[in-house]
Amino acid sequence: MGIADQFKDKAQQLADEAKKKAEEGRNKGQERMGTEGRERTQNMSERASKTSQQGRDKARGAADELRERRER
Repeated sequence: MGIADQFKDKAQQLADEAKKKAEEGRNKGQERMGTEGRERTQNMSERASKTSQQGRDKARGAADELRERRER
């Protein structure tokens, strides 16, 4: 085996390692984004629920106020 073959083998080994590292990094990124996405969706859902509840509370308050005015 000549020096050229050794360099070729080493270059192939380094290329394989770089490819593996890139894939691992991509998987970590996808995992992190998936987690953040779920949290973001959950937070949006909670905010929407809270906003809806606030709207219902306001409507009830307005209805109660209207009833009180009619009773006077």
